[in-house]
Amino acid sequence: MKVIIPLAGKGTRLRPHTHVTPKPMLRIAGKPVMDYVMDDVKRLGDVEQVIYVTGHLKEKVEAHARDDIGLPAVFVEQAVQDGTAGAVNLARPYVDQPVFIIFVDTIFDADLSVVKDSDADGIIWVKEVEDYQRFGVVVTDADGNMTRIVEKPSEPISKRANIGLYYIRNWQLLYEAIDHVLTRPKNKGEYYLTDAFQYMIDRGAKIRVIDVEGWYDAGQIETLLDTNRAMLDKGRARRPASLDASATIVEPVYIEEGVTIRDSTVGPNVSISAGSTIEGSTLRDTIVGAQSRVVDSRLTASLIGDAVKVQGLTGSATLGDHSEVRVGA
Repeated sequence: MKVIIPLAGKGTRLRPHTHVTPKPMLRIAGKPVMDYVMDDVKRLGDVEQVIYVTGHLKEKVEAHARDDIGLPAVFVEQAVQDGTAGAVNLARPYVDQPVFIIFVDTIFDADLSVVKDSDADGIIWVKEVEDYQRFGVVVTDADGNMTRIVEKPSEPISKRANIGLYYIRNWQLLYEAIDHVLTRPKNKGEYYLTDAFQYMIDRGAKIRVIDVEGWYDAGQIETLLDTNRAMLDKGRARRPASLDASATIVEPVYIEEGVTIRDSTVGPNVSISAGSTIEGSTLRDTIVGAQSRVVDSRLTASLIGDAVKVQGLTGSATLGDHSEVRVGA
């Protein structure tokens, strides 16, 4: 099978971090967000090719895919970001068999191997949520097949949110549907892949709906920090083999080797990358990048980039790479 990974977006809700790092490559519990998803893809064992639809900071995405992910890959650029249907359309020259379409700014708990025994035209994975008005939601029939997908409904027609994970066995009908969508007026300024799915359903396609056990968003600062906590709870926690005696660690944490912690309390729910120094500080619910220095500070719910210097700061902060903040110095 093939896999399409659309990741052309600029990640505006995660600025300033996404000015220099593609959104799917921001690290959660020491690991890029997209790698959690790609590990699930690798476990399938029969992926012939991954088609990355790139855009913002495409060179970094391509280098990471080639050097670190390791699956056979091609890259196409979405120069004009006209929507998800437009992105998937760019992968068309490479799609000649059933295909996964995966948006990699979220992490999910799902068994992708179910596709090997499915005779449906497609599968869409969903997660039940309470704040259904924020999402596209999926409506099903009595057999568990999708009948409608509605963006941000005002009425509770469904609480099963579309999480951006799809398998399409009938790839020929998918591209017929995308052709139809691209000839119609844009929907709220974009061409939506979900409109293509609706076209498929209206022509008799059976798209099975499967609920995931867990879905963890990494598309904005608050949810990224929440997902960091969830990944630590799910087994990503670690601490160095040795730490200074003056360091107090409150589990769970992810602390790489080469991190220096002195006269500080770190945790819970803190991730720190290699080469960083924490001194005379308290950190909780915070991610600190590589080669950063935090001194005499009290940080909560903060996202600190690489090579950042922080001194005397109390509260929450969002600081991109190479920033410097000194309070009272």
